[in-house]
Amino acid sequence: MPSLDDDHTGTRIKRVRKLAHLTQRQLAARIPFSYSLLNQVECGARAATADFVAAVARALKVDVTALTGQPYVTELRQDRLAELVRPIREALDLYDLGGDDTISVRPVPRLLAAADELCAQVRATHLRKAARGLPTVIAELTSAAWHAPSTELWQALGSTYRTAHDVSVKLGYYDLSAVALDRMDWAAQRASDPCLAAVRQYMRALVYFREGEYTIGQRLIAAGHHVLAQASDTREAHAVAGQLHLGASVIAARARNASAVAANIAQAADIADRIGDASDVHWLSFGPANVAMHKMSAAVEMRRYEDALSQADGIRLPAGLATSRRAHFLIDRARSEMETGRTEAALKTIVAARKTAPEQTRYHPGARETISGLVHHSRRAPDTLSNLASWVGL
Repeated sequence: MPSLDDDHTGTRIKRVRKLAHLTQRQLAARIPFSYSLLNQVECGARAATADFVAAVARALKVDVTALTGQPYVTELRQDRLAELVRPIREALDLYDLGGDDTISVRPVPRLLAAADELCAQVRATHLRKAARGLPTVIAELTSAAWHAPSTELWQALGSTYRTAHDVSVKLGYYDLSAVALDRMDWAAQRASDPCLAAVRQYMRALVYFREGEYTIGQRLIAAGHHVLAQASDTREAHAVAGQLHLGASVIAARARNASAVAANIAQAADIADRIGDASDVHWLSFGPANVAMHKMSAAVEMRRYEDALSQADGIRLPAGLATSRRAHFLIDRARSEMETGRTEAALKTIVAARKTAPEQTRYHPGARETISGLVHHSRRAPDTLSNLASWVGL
């Protein structure tokens, strides 16, 4: 039977719990999960799901990353991704120094195209390519916007800050993602763009979603709707509103508020029916397919795994769906299959996620925990599972 090393989420929870001078029963009394499950997670017999980790982190008053071990530095160094983070951090830090006359800045049309290309690379899960190009594009856009301010330049800079956030989150650098969102707000204000500002509130809400702060997440979604009310009645504004509803649905699912989940999914579906696929708007992938995928994700978050799988069987992913969303769907499906005892199917699905988006899957904590769970469910792990476990660093 394969075994995991001693540095997994369960052992980290145990370590932090002991530092807080809490017994397992005392910690279990502070979270909406059983003592039995906590015991199994700590000893490695059960995978630590994202909602479980968020609840424990909140109870122990630590960041989620203290329990997940993110960023996964060993693997990031092996992939030579860690070395790309510092230049992004520096580019984000130099936002207020005005134009830089020492760099060569491309013409505005080419800069705008470069900003869009970075967004496309993230959606295609080409994280290395996006991370490598980000610092230069941020520096050029910053200098151009200071020298010749315009709405389109500030919008492009805000979009590029959002890409920095996306890359940071996918690689597990949540501290850096928070800086990127602050810069996004700074640029959105200068662009006087309520849609961009609302997207930023949506991204902030997801930060608190990961940390288990669901009330704050819901407040940020409401703030996004409030700022969006200042926008014109356009397809762009409707798409952003729809995405805010989708964000609210998964936050409500984590909070076990089924009625709020249903209400937000219904509102998002109504918008999607009216405007159709709007995946081109702020690279949000909003549209009927994304609504269906969020409805399934909400079922996963509420631990309704049979329902989630039933929904998954009925979802037809469009050919043009962003690779990042396709991989997320597969990771959700694999988790549901594992939790319902369909271990062979779960292994096939997580392998499919790896083939679809190797960089995203390797650094996705949900994928890692699913692989961990499969290892513990296997008396004799097939080579495929052993290779997967080694690949993600277990």
